[in-house]
Amino acid sequence: MNVRRLIPAAALAGAVALGATALTACSGAGAAESGGKDDKDGKLDVTASFYPIQFLAEQIGKDHVKVDTLTKPGVEPHDLEITPKQTAQLADADVILYLKSLQPAVDKAVAQSGVKNVVDAATLTKLEAHAASGHGHEAEAEGEGEADHDHSRGEAGADPHVWLDPAKYAEIAKGVGAALEKADPGHAADYKKNTDDLVAKLTALDTEFKDGLANTATKTFITTHSAFGYLAERYGLDQEGISGVDPESEPSPARMKELQEIAKKDNVSTVFFETLASDKTAKSLAGDTGLKTDVLDPLEGITDKSQGADYFEVMRSNLKNLQKALGAK
Repeated sequence: MNVRRLIPAAALAGAVALGATALTACSGAGAAESGGKDDKDGKLDVTASFYPIQFLAEQIGKDHVKVDTLTKPGVEPHDLEITPKQTAQLADADVILYLKSLQPAVDKAVAQSGVKNVVDAATLTKLEAHAASGHGHEAEAEGEGEADHDHSRGEAGADPHVWLDPAKYAEIAKGVGAALEKADPGHAADYKKNTDDLVAKLTALDTEFKDGLANTATKTFITTHSAFGYLAERYGLDQEGISGVDPESEPSPARMKELQEIAKKDNVSTVFFETLASDKTAKSLAGDTGLKTDVLDPLEGITDKSQGADYFEVMRSNLKNLQKALGAK
């Protein structure tokens, strides 16, 4: 069983820094002549750690960038191990975009890469603490060790899933745009325009969620993966995560009983599971509580099982599923 990675307090320490301002231009005559870009195709080589960061780079960079990702579709990003080929790929990148402490193997490889233009998305917005449960820290009460907690709670409670809040994702988008402008000033105007267009789309998505979840029969949802703390906070919802380390693990008897009581009290109709993990846990809980199951995608990767082809499509599927489960009016 893979234990979810914990997020150290260091991730919070950098939250006030502006990652884009830390960028330094590539030195040397060769870099100056090529603008820091790949000489073969004239494009900026960008390596992104996983899908949400990759999507930003592609949307903002468009034809001016060549984007590679370290986390292939279908791979659980928290459990990623870096191959020698990927280590070499990192060293050749013009720009590296990642979310520090989400993937320890990536952090180590980035630190050893020697690349100057490195952007940590955790510094582009403020990370916050979210409990796995909206009703308090039940896992501690059950005597589970800190290492057994879902990764989203972390050592200091820092939740890395900022991309599931469109408003926070927009803040990261602005920082990524600024980084590309600095790395490739010759196309700065295009990067700025693309960033503005993307932020406008994210602002519209934020409005869709606010309006779509404003009037619901209940505000509580149960999920096997406690990844939706930012989303819940943004739209006035209450996330109830099943305790344990893994979306596929069985909930403890104590937590099962508690969730049954919460479901009854808060008129919960659905237990959500994610596309990159089995629905076994959700079905187990649903079978004992008479609830339905449905998908709430943490958008850590896009596969043929995803309910949409990109970030916006999957987020709108999430909204539709939440509206149905919460009884939107």
